[in-house]
Amino acid sequence: MADPTRVPLSLLDLATVTDGRTSAEALAETVALARRADALGLHRFWVAEHHNMATVASTNPPVLMAHLAASTDRIRIGSGGVMLPNHAPLVVAEQFALLEALHPGRIDLGIGRAPGSDLQTARALRRTTDLGAEDFPRDLLDVMGLLGDARTDDGLWRSFRATPEPTSTPQVVLLGSSDFSAQLAGMLGLPFGFAHHFDMGGTLDAVGIYRRAFRPSHLLDRPHVIVTASVLAAPDDATALWRAGPSQLRKYGMRTGRLLPLLTPEDAAEHPEMAAANAMPSTRIVGSVDRVLDGLVSLAGATDADELMLHTSTHGIDDRLWSLDAVAAAWPGLGVPAAAASSTV
Repeated sequence: MADPTRVPLSLLDLATVTDGRTSAEALAETVALARRADALGLHRFWVAEHHNMATVASTNPPVLMAHLAASTDRIRIGSGGVMLPNHAPLVVAEQFALLEALHPGRIDLGIGRAPGSDLQTARALRRTTDLGAEDFPRDLLDVMGLLGDARTDDGLWRSFRATPEPTSTPQVVLLGSSDFSAQLAGMLGLPFGFAHHFDMGGTLDAVGIYRRAFRPSHLLDRPHVIVTASVLAAPDDATALWRAGPSQLRKYGMRTGRLLPLLTPEDAAEHPEMAAANAMPSTRIVGSVDRVLDGLVSLAGATDADELMLHTSTHGIDDRLWSLDAVAAAWPGLGVPAAAASSTV
């Protein structure tokens, strides 16, 4: 097993609209995080796809990615992910071929098969009442073929082109939180990203299934695993738990069928369900910098991950930047830019 501290770090963001803020402010904070991640030397910065949610401004990854790629210099920009059942394969391929042409060698197409929304919204997006995922493997192969990676004798690429004269292609990564995606990614020889931050369990099982199912492809000669984790560092454990309170409360709301706002730490602490939220089992890595570093090293070692992708959620952007700076400063090969000195503790 490779040295866990040599695993590259990346960042996932949802452009969360915190309590009392606007969509424009949430998106500006996402840009600030991407720029900081770029300056710190992180490997990737991905944005999610969610629809009709009062707390998430990241509804259209390709549009947001175009702005992020133009606002950064070297970091890879990607989708974490595009929910393929919501979109026509040709549309997805055209969008990402265009992004790759604009920013060659920097675009990732993370693809998932979940709806990223409620059933009513999924029906509106897909313009159909058929919400099955049976077509996902076929649609995935069509997207890949349109981007120049044809795996079968027939598909959309026989009649359509995603872009006239490509010189490079985006990196396709299959995302999931289930055994199905793990096995499919392995069979196709694609990188696999597991949503460990969902707190649904099954991480080691899915990673194991992926590795056992893996077949070398022209893209990869060995498995490549990206594991996402909820992470928040602070000067000490108590401060970290305080800052993480809003995120933990929001996750508790999701588990009990409600979408709660991302409150301030003060308002979260006063919430009548905060004690129940804190008692909820979680895989999050929260605490002092040393504690977070130990947690990341342990996760990388247990999963033998090739990359760790951090999702940092709390109310204040300064607290998120502090966490990112501190983790990067402690992680070999990364560092804190000069601008980080002005971050609020």
